[in-house]
Order: sequence, then C-alpha cells, then structure tokens
Amino acid sequence: MDKVSRRSFLEKAGVTLAAGSASGAANAAGKDKANPKSKADDVEDAARYGVAHCVAEWSYSSGKAYANPFDEVELDVVFTDAQGHEQTVPAFWSGEQTWRVRYSPPVPGRYRYRTVASDNGDLHGRHGVLEVADYQGDNPLQKHGPMRVAADQRHFEHADGTPFFWLGDTWWMGLCSRLRWPEGFQQLAADRVRKGFTVIQIIAGLYPDMPPFDPRGANEGGYPWEADYTRINPKYFDAADVRIQYLIECGLSPCIVACWGYFLPIMGVPKIKKHWRYLVARWGAYPVFWCLAGEGAMPYYLSKTKKEDIAAQKDGWTEVSRYVHSIDPYHHPVTIHNGRSEVLDPTVLDFDLLQTGHSDRKSIPNTENLITSAQLKTPHLPVLAGEVCYEGIMEASRQEIQRFMFWTCILNGAGGHTYGANGIWQVNTREKPFGPSPHGRTWGDVPWDVASRLPGSQHIAYSKALLMRYPWWRFEPHSDWVDPHWSKENYNLPYAAGVPGEVRVIFIPPAWDPPKVTNLESGVSYRAFYFDPKSGKEHDLGNVAADATGAWPAPITPTFADWVLVVEKKS
Repeated sequence: MDKVSRRSFLEKAGVTLAAGSASGAANAAGKDKANPKSKADDVEDAARYGVAHCVAEWSYSSGKAYANPFDEVELDVVFTDAQGHEQTVPAFWSGEQTWRVRYSPPVPGRYRYRTVASDNGDLHGRHGVLEVADYQGDNPLQKHGPMRVAADQRHFEHADGTPFFWLGDTWWMGLCSRLRWPEGFQQLAADRVRKGFTVIQIIAGLYPDMPPFDPRGANEGGYPWEADYTRINPKYFDAADVRIQYLIECGLSPCIVACWGYFLPIMGVPKIKKHWRYLVARWGAYPVFWCLAGEGAMPYYLSKTKKEDIAAQKDGWTEVSRYVHSIDPYHHPVTIHNGRSEVLDPTVLDFDLLQTGHSDRKSIPNTENLITSAQLKTPHLPVLAGEVCYEGIMEASRQEIQRFMFWTCILNGAGGHTYGANGIWQVNTREKPFGPSPHGRTWGDVPWDVASRLPGSQHIAYSKALLMRYPWWRFEPHSDWVDPHWSKENYNLPYAAGVPGEVRVIFIPPAWDPPKVTNLESGVSYRAFYFDPKSGKEHDLGNVAADATGAWPAPITPTFADWVLVVEKKS
C-alpha cells in the first residue's frame, strides 16, 4: 500500500482542505482575460501544495444563493504547467453552495490555476499557484502514473510506459451499503490484492437487475440521484468516495461504470451527460478506467419498446462517449460493456470490454470467436473478456471453467481478463440475498464472502503470477506452435502463445495424449516444465530435445487435468 497517501502528504505539508479560497495579494497572473472581470478577479489563493500523480483537492464556496446549484452553474478550474500546457478540470457540486476540485498533476513543478464559472459569478476568476513535489511512495498507480492504451493497441501501460496487466474483478454493486464499509469492503479488497487483481469493475449507483430507486441500490448517503432525477445527491458520492479512494490506496484501479445501459432512455441523454460530468469531476483525478455503461444497448427487462430502445441506446451512448472524451482532461481509456457492437461509431472507444456468456462450456465457442474476431476489426483496440461465466452462476462455471477462460483468452491475444463470482457482483449477504431481478428470476444466494473464497479466483491468481515472470505484453498467439491445436471445429484442444526464441506458453485442456510442440527454433536451447494452475506448483521436464523438424513431443501430464506447459529459453 502507498506509504505517502494524499491525506498523509497534506497533513505533513500543513495544507487544509477547508472550504473557500484563501485571501492573498492581488495578482493579475491567472486571470481569465476571455471573460469580464468578476468580484474574485483580484483575489489570489494562498499557495497550495501537491504531489505528482496524487490528488490535490480543495473547495470554493459561493456567496450567491442558487436555488438549484447543480443545474444553475458549472465550475471548471484551468491548470497551466510551466510549459504553458493547459488542462481544464471540471469541479463538482458537493452540496449547498460549495464546489470541490480534484486535480492530479502529471509531473512535479509549479502550476498556475484559475476558475471559470458558467455564470461569471463570484466563483469565477479565482486563481493561485500549486507547487507539486515528486512522488516518493511505492503504490504502482502513483509511482508509474495512470493507465493508457499502449502503442501496439493490444494492451495497457502506465503513463511512464510500464506495462499494466488488467486482471479485473466484478463488483458491480460494490458501492451500495450491502457491501459494508469499512469491514466488508476492506476484507474483499485485501483478498483481491493478495491474489494479484489490478482492476475492480464497479457501477456508480445506477445498477442492473433492479428498478430505479430500489432500496437494494442505496448506500449510507442514499441514492445517487434525487427522485425523478432532478439533481445529483452528493451524499451518496461522499459515501462512495471512501470506497473508491481505498481501492486506489490498495493499488486497485476502478473501472467505473456510469450506469446500466437502459438508464439512457429512462433519464435521457442530457441527464446522462450530467451524470458523466459529475463522475469525471469526482473521480477523474484518480487512475481509473471509464465504462460508459453496462450492456449498453440492452433495453430494460420489462420494456415494451425494446427495438426502439436498442436503436436509441446505441445512438445515445455514441454521443455520450464523445462528450466524455471532450471533458476528461486526463484522457482515461473509455469503453462500453459488451464492446463496439453497443455504439454506432467504434472510434469513440479505446478498448473492447466483451460480455461472452454464462453457460459454462457452452460459452466457450462464443468467447473464443468474439475474442479473436474483435482483434481483426478496425480500429484496432485492446480486447478482453469483461464478463464471462461468473464462478458458480446457475450452479455451474466452476473453477475449471475459470482456468479455461483465463488461459484461452490470454493466449488468444486478449489484453487482460476479468473474473467474476456469483454472489459478489450483486453483493449477497448472509442475512438477505439480493433476491429476484425485474424479470422475476434470482441468480443465486451464495453470500459474497463465501463467493470470494471460491477456488477459481485463486487459480487465476496463480496463473497471472506465472505470466508476470515473462514479457507477457509481447506475447502473440501461435497455434502453429502446438499440434494438435484449437480450431472452430474443436475448442477443447491446446492454445499457445509467447515470444519467438524466448518463451512459449501452452494451455492443455484435459487430454489422454499430450500434444507435440512444433516449430522450435534451431540454435535456441530450451527447458520446459508443467505448471499446475490449481496449485501454482511446477513439474520440471528438463531440457527440450527437438527433432530435425523442430518438433518435441511433450511428456504425459502429471495428472489427467488441465495443465500449462512452459517452454523457455535456457539462461
């Protein structure tokens, strides 16, 4: 965990987060010359202090009494670095007549800032200086910076170029009070950190599988919006803040899903844009991913105009995505759950987050076909299974399916993988399971803490740890490296990928006879071992002796189960 958190730094620096702008000497620098002079133009804030890649936060209060502050005024803060580069950061309404700004400076140095209020009132034209120090902690999200799509358009990396492996977990309803803060939330986070997860997929309060304003979706602050969506409820987001911030302090990046897709026709595009502006203002300064919506084009379960809803949702989410790109000063990667099929223009997305089914082995063909075909489409985007076969759903999709989906997706070129457990995504509790969805069916009653201990998540943890030993970001699929290998005629044969001349990783589903490794390079000395994804243990196979054609028959696997064969260049 980060030893120098935002809070601890500010405490040490003696910086207060109290509301209002501190008084100071008049200073013409930082004035917004494009707007008429306001009452605040001659007031400069006292110097503020921050840390690169960490959130600096403060508030502004208005003396003007707005009847509906959320709708009547928008406040931005424009930050300018020493080279003159500007970032326009939305501020968020935090209740009454107060707005807060959160800013994560990309590099150390001096930044000047000025406020821009849409009504040119007393919030407008305040300015000051932010002095930013270098980050000295060990939290990878702040040490290496936020994530972006790598130049190869196949995986993610940090701002400094360090590769980022997406291993996601599905906490769709993790911001509601049924996952209790702090004990339950922190317990689940600790388990996922120990297992090597890096991303938590979590929804900003507008949930699936329940009607709007269902009590199951509230947290300690209530619902995210007031009745009839008249305005946002800051108290909901205050309660959500501590959870989002805790994930980041643990080194877990939130993939923030704004809502489920069917909220777009319920709320309308203008309200959805306001929802998104609020999310960007609240959480954009953190190292996050954005997901426009879950199942973006799926109509509400009981809708009587499903065909019309699908068309409206695809059009609306395309428009909303352009809007999110335009207001996010950090340019976080943007996706939509179920991938580019949910929008009209794929260029509005930065990566494909696919949903591929929950039908145990019956979902294998759809999963492999979607993962491989998406990589052939243009524009080229990182592709990953963002929802596939929750462990235990419909009393199936057990740990062997979790291993199969992880390894086959990764070895087929996916840019990461998301796991899910039935019981966690909907946050079942022992006292009260989630219950039925609007369609009347109930997905299961396993409590979330029991689901967190299902073996599949640990098996994936072992598998990810193995990949971390190699330059996984350079892996490319190579079916030609193993015989027999999977095809659309038989998905239950081996899958292979790796780096030519360096390492080969082959996933072997249960088979009577082991496969043959083929096309081994001449002049490269290899050793091999079997890796057990159920235990993380290795079984050494010694040196690889290929024949004249570059083929090597793998020995019989230690047990009749799925195994991972690793063939690596000898040191």
